[in-house]
Amino acid sequence: MIAQIIFILLLSVASYFAYQRYLFVKRNIFLGKKIQLEGPSSERWKTMFRVALGQGKMFTRPVAAFMHLFIYAGFIIINIEVLEILIDGIMGTHRVFSFLGGFYDFLIGSFEILAVLVLISCVVFLARRNVIKLKRFWQREMTSWPRTDANLILIIEILLMSAFLTMNACDFIIARSIDVGVEHVGVSASAFPISSVIGENIMGGISFASIHLIERICWWFHIIGILGFIVYLAYSKHLHIILAFPNTYYSKLKPAGEFTNLQSVTNEVKLMLDPSAVVPPSDGTSTRFGAKDVFDLSWVNLMNAYSCTECGRCTAECPANQTGKLLSPRKIMMDTRDRLEEVGKKCDTNKGVWQDDDKSLLRDYISEEELWACTTCNACTQACPININPLEIIIDLRRYLIMEESKSPESITVMFNNIENNGAPWAMSASDRANWINN
Repeated sequence: MIAQIIFILLLSVASYFAYQRYLFVKRNIFLGKKIQLEGPSSERWKTMFRVALGQGKMFTRPVAAFMHLFIYAGFIIINIEVLEILIDGIMGTHRVFSFLGGFYDFLIGSFEILAVLVLISCVVFLARRNVIKLKRFWQREMTSWPRTDANLILIIEILLMSAFLTMNACDFIIARSIDVGVEHVGVSASAFPISSVIGENIMGGISFASIHLIERICWWFHIIGILGFIVYLAYSKHLHIILAFPNTYYSKLKPAGEFTNLQSVTNEVKLMLDPSAVVPPSDGTSTRFGAKDVFDLSWVNLMNAYSCTECGRCTAECPANQTGKLLSPRKIMMDTRDRLEEVGKKCDTNKGVWQDDDKSLLRDYISEEELWACTTCNACTQACPININPLEIIIDLRRYLIMEESKSPESITVMFNNIENNGAPWAMSASDRANWINN
């Protein structure tokens, strides 16, 4: 009973802190503006199943994709084993699902094979980041915390899978013990294809009492690690494990590079072209053109920021970044998330009410130089494994600079002036535009 009480207390504490954090994230996301979603829900479901569940965009890099698939499948499938541990911890049972018989043996064996694949994948990913040092993992936005965050989750996965296999190795030894028999374990000794090797070759000479102690230590370590991971997940870039699904569901169905027009501007253009045109009446509220801070972005943009995996595929494909310019689409998303976190904490400090802090996403986090380096080629959105769209944020911040502050690089200002005066981006009068035909 003492063990059950301790387990329930740990589960309750972890659930409370995880729930509070997830409420914080949800509140922050909905600080963004509401948007009108386009397209049928059936298309959204297809996108979610193809991109998030099916990992459809990961396989542009097949080797990394297969290793990620092992980790992804491990996270999904081994949750069955976690469910069993939760029930055992609350009820005081041991391997409560063992009544499934041969099917249970098959599951445990499958989990063990999967655990080894997860271990191998995590070791390879650690080597890619810290030994090979792939460029996209060491760019300027990847400061000490983002790198540590990525390494921590891989190390945690390795430790959890190691504890799982060690726990099973102990149960294998106990299962084949004549003195104890199968009743204690509830599963056949043949159900441990991987841990049986560990048990026979590494733990064979250890006393039964020690084996039982090691099994209990690994069991507690495994479940405490999982409870800690659930809490840590909401503070980490690995929140994409959860948010990838709504993020892909709410991603654009139209061509990702198609810009959205401000309705207020569209109405003005319609009136300029046809003064008799019927446009929706203004609701009387002031409208900001573009975005200066996170409040001006849509809630989908903010969900994008929390969903970012920091994998750097967007930045690796960005032609501006490749030519040495300051822009990194990954940094755009990380900066948006960092500003949103700051805003959320200040709202909590002021009892849920926002008070201007004389800071903004524009300039305090994202510089004008970064914004104007973007070629709007949309390579970043195309490369993202979960359909995050940094381009939308970049364009909205640009809109604010041009339409609210009348600021743009000289080359763009000249183009605007030419369009206004000549009806074309070139410095020639409209009457001379066709002269090139005569040359």
